[in-house]
Amino acid sequence: MELRESFHRKFWKRTRNKIRGQDSTPKHDPQSSYIRFSTVTGYFLQDETSTNASTFSFLNTNFGLINRTYATDTSYDPRGKKTQWQRFATQVFRLNCDAPLGTQYKLLYMGRHGEGYHNAAESFYGTPAWNCYYSLLDGNDTVNWADARLTPEGVTQAQIVNAFWASEIRNQKIPTPQNYYTSPLTRCLATANITFSGLDLSSRHSFVPTVKELFREGISGHTCDRRGSKSYIQSAFPSYQIESGFTETDQLWEAYHAETQVDQDIRSKIVLDDVFSNDRETYISITSHSGEIASLLRVLGHRTFRLSTGAVIPVLVKAETIGGPMPTTATEPYATAT
Repeated sequence: MELRESFHRKFWKRTRNKIRGQDSTPKHDPQSSYIRFSTVTGYFLQDETSTNASTFSFLNTNFGLINRTYATDTSYDPRGKKTQWQRFATQVFRLNCDAPLGTQYKLLYMGRHGEGYHNAAESFYGTPAWNCYYSLLDGNDTVNWADARLTPEGVTQAQIVNAFWASEIRNQKIPTPQNYYTSPLTRCLATANITFSGLDLSSRHSFVPTVKELFREGISGHTCDRRGSKSYIQSAFPSYQIESGFTETDQLWEAYHAETQVDQDIRSKIVLDDVFSNDRETYISITSHSGEIASLLRVLGHRTFRLSTGAVIPVLVKAETIGGPMPTTATEPYATAT
């Protein structure tokens, strides 16, 4: 099948017009300034090149927070009574207090959805057969994987993370998310709901996630990546907020076509710019996908760190507003695929 140049133009026209039409358009003028992202290393094991992503468990390592001292410990915790997370939160507060104008620090809790029926189908059929044939179908005789729902295993994975959050809140006094964002695909909408429901959250920062189009999985011809309608999301998850400009039907998905990695990273930069320009909070939850989180990590300058279904990675991010236009990033031309 041919990935047509016309689709490439249509995709970015749709995306550009959608972003322009949102009330949450980044406040900085991209012609006069841009945001430069970087990962602040030295705080999480996932940042370290010595950490093996394939065997790492955030559940057994306090979310990966490194057991270390901070410059703020002397004044904040002279008797050594505070938890690692309490001391880390004080360190992040100090980083923001000392940051020059135009620089901010946020901690992103990025969680991958639990196992979906599309994941189970790929495991059953094998990746070559899945990519070449089955992924283009809505399902088989027994299960539907278009805009895939969670499998029972996926539900269990999200419940495990929920219990882990409850333990961390109770025992470690972990700073909980102050705002929540999620992909519009059902597996993420459901994962976020299971993960954060029933937790002892601040009344000022209750679980009311915002559905953001551009946190979706890499856009491909796979039907699992075709989202449901706005009306469906509102009906199935009535407490969720949906960003301004969100279209009733999926305007970005098109059968047999896909965005390239370069273009996905541009999309990820757009949505991160949006969040960092308009959300004043420090602790942010993003429920998304393996491919999209990988893209976000690239944009943030983080090392490659693949997440299993249901896994979470915290990333401390430094965002600097830089004067002048952003360096040019060329989109990648489409190729012919067979």
